[in-house]
Amino acid sequence: MPLDPDARLVIDMMRAAGRPPFEALSPDEAREAYANSRKILQPAREDVAETRDITAPGPHGDIPLRLYRPIGTEAADVLPALVYFHGGGWLLGGLDSHDGVCRRFANAVKCRVMSVDYRMAPEHKYPAAVDDSLAATRFVFDNAADLGIDPARVAVGGDSAGGNLAAVMALMARDGTLPPVAFQLLIYPATDMLMTSVSSRTITEGVPLTSSTMRWFIDHYLRTQEDGRAWQASPLRAADLSGTAQALVLTCAYDPLCDEGTAYAQRLEREGVRVAHLHFSDQPHGFMSMGRIIRAADTAIDMMAAALRKAIWPPGPPG
Repeated sequence: MPLDPDARLVIDMMRAAGRPPFEALSPDEAREAYANSRKILQPAREDVAETRDITAPGPHGDIPLRLYRPIGTEAADVLPALVYFHGGGWLLGGLDSHDGVCRRFANAVKCRVMSVDYRMAPEHKYPAAVDDSLAATRFVFDNAADLGIDPARVAVGGDSAGGNLAAVMALMARDGTLPPVAFQLLIYPATDMLMTSVSSRTITEGVPLTSSTMRWFIDHYLRTQEDGRAWQASPLRAADLSGTAQALVLTCAYDPLCDEGTAYAQRLEREGVRVAHLHFSDQPHGFMSMGRIIRAADTAIDMMAAALRKAIWPPGPPG
């Protein structure tokens, strides 16, 4: 299917601006380019009832977190929660880059959202991001009462690299390393660091994330290729996915991660996990964060929020 005209406009804007691909930049230059593009592509932020920046103790120092409380709730309300891991190739992004997305999910689901600012590559290579994500998620469970969170209704989610981390957290919860999670929201997730799928080799030009850009991210993230065989880096390579939380997996066709996301959804279904696979056949990787121009971003967020709301709220209106 042809690329969505809104997405084509974004790509034409990037080309007109002369922005080089990330792999042609240093990590710091890539971070600056990413931050600059957000100002153009992301819509105005929604108001929420409250945001609060806190820290969680981590294996190598404090981990910054941002807690969101949705509109229409009180500070004392005990709510379900989404622990969110931002995308950016384990190298880009942070609390501010996904602030708008977290606000949208908080209001649309009527849940608290805890955004996690895990340590980034290449300064902190694998498994630093996994270690921090694990520590932050455990902190949410351990401090649920103080945070106004119902520990029986905690979901994990994220986009791209964050989807990778969310899938790993769901596996750890299945194995008892974490308490059980209620849902996993995997938005165009990276699931195989060895890049063996067809799409990982053939999406080579004309979109924001290409095969070579993804390889650049992975090379900065992993210490060795052997790291990519571990399920904590490549959840698709886990021996068994059964018993993990119910899931929604979003994929898009113009994305080197499309096939591995699809393969992950298919394995979840084959191995007995309740899963919905939401596929956008005309969108590139990252479109959810381009809602100022790509109108399908709103549609995607609304559909994901509806699935998450159904999973973590009892029947009837939330709250």
